[in-house]
Amino acid sequence: MTEISYDKPVTRSAIARNLRALGVQPGGIVMVHTSMSAIGWVIGGAESVIRALFDVIGPEGTLLAYIGWEDEPPQPLEDLPPTALAAVRAEHPAYDPLVAHARNDHGRVPEALRVWPGAVHSGHPESGIVAIGRRAGEIAHPHPTDNSYGLNTPYARLVSMRGQVLLIGAPLDTTTLIHHAESIADVPGKARVRYEYPIHDESGNRIWQEFNDIDTSTGALPYDQKIAEPYVEYLAGQALEAGAGVTGPIGYGEGYCFDAAQLVEVSVATIERWFSGSADEPE
Repeated sequence: MTEISYDKPVTRSAIARNLRALGVQPGGIVMVHTSMSAIGWVIGGAESVIRALFDVIGPEGTLLAYIGWEDEPPQPLEDLPPTALAAVRAEHPAYDPLVAHARNDHGRVPEALRVWPGAVHSGHPESGIVAIGRRAGEIAHPHPTDNSYGLNTPYARLVSMRGQVLLIGAPLDTTTLIHHAESIADVPGKARVRYEYPIHDESGNRIWQEFNDIDTSTGALPYDQKIAEPYVEYLAGQALEAGAGVTGPIGYGEGYCFDAAQLVEVSVATIERWFSGSADEPE
């Protein structure tokens, strides 16, 4: 357990000042990734971080986060022993964003947002987002079953609406919007995955639905042939160097604020340069 330093409290008002200094704007559309432990002891915890964000973006702003599904069934199902497979098929609950917990490895803020009054869930069990604010419904829906990081998704609308991606103490390799960039990049041979989740159909019946998407676990392309470090971290860092984002303190941790459209533009250009058939090694 991380030792709490009570002599160095981080307050809601201090976080709000840090966010303004990073360029978060009133009325903005902000996708947030957070590591609470990285920014110190926040008085009020995740709730205070969320309230600080709303202090800055105001009633005209919209806040969103990637939530995923903590208790998703193991994948691929075929790897389960027969008895376990039969039990999962028969009794694993269907995905319900009002009940299904956000993934623990995304930190405390996504789960707090999932149950926040007025939260709108995009409804995708693997790549789903939660949004709160004036344009929440417009951003969250629709969220296609397949190619859920690509066109006509919440990630695409974050870009088209000139939103921002904000990392509060979270490392660069948590920048989920990079998956949108690799989804829309015009290169061949992307690795894809098929998986199944139980969902409710339009009549409310529990069914097993097949999903088809790029492989975001190991990467849709052979990035290890180009760089040694994790590709999401590399692409986000490159975007910072290209001026698509800024960095600054939040509490006792590091914050990053990206222009979503510029982040995707720089990342797509790099991916296409690497894998279009005439790619050079990164400088």
